[in-house]
Amino acid sequence: MQLSIQQTDKIYHKKINLSMLYKNRQHAGQMLAPALRHLQKKENLMVLGLPRGGVVCAAEVAAFLRCPLDVIICRKLGAPGNEEFAIGAISEAGGEFLNTADIVEMYGDEKYLEKVKQEELEKIKKYQQEFRAGMPLPLLKQKTVIVVDDGAATGMTMKAAIDAARKQEAAKIIVALPVSPQETAEELRARCDELVILMIPPFFQAVGQFYEDFRQVETEKVKKILKDINHQS
Repeated sequence: MQLSIQQTDKIYHKKINLSMLYKNRQHAGQMLAPALRHLQKKENLMVLGLPRGGVVCAAEVAAFLRCPLDVIICRKLGAPGNEEFAIGAISEAGGEFLNTADIVEMYGDEKYLEKVKQEELEKIKKYQQEFRAGMPLPLLKQKTVIVVDDGAATGMTMKAAIDAARKQEAAKIIVALPVSPQETAEELRARCDELVILMIPPFFQAVGQFYEDFRQVETEKVKKILKDINHQS
């Protein structure tokens, strides 16, 4: 089965065989980059990757477009007693997304929410130190920002990243993903200015099912990618 080519002001689907697996995140980024060809030579352009896996894809996009690459650090907010179940996400620069229905109906504990937010903010500070020597997110005002991840399941961290870019008054926010389920794609489309997704499969369980190699990306690899790409651009 194949997706037909569609392009509007919001979403782009590239014709691709749904039985295909990406070899790894680098391969996914290499396939994603040409779908952003229309942004070549665009002024005030910046690519932001969600660490850690999204940075590998984002590096290929930044190299293709010959523009700066940075990270936008986001953290999921886990539910009490079940940290794997996300009830929201936060990012640096004040970005936030809360799944209000889940919080109110299932948990409704504002003290817990503030506690977990503070814990995750401390982790964000740690990553800022590792990736930028403690510096905050670069100013995005009046920039065209491409936010890249290796895929989206619920899209919570991406929604928090979009919110951060909005609060920084980015001129245009483009979300670029190798794969996403339909529902998440529609939710992201409502929040960003342009959405580029290569695969929207009819049956989606997890991002990793569309990769041959989806092993964890180490922090040192992300640091090296940032150094190498920005040295070239």
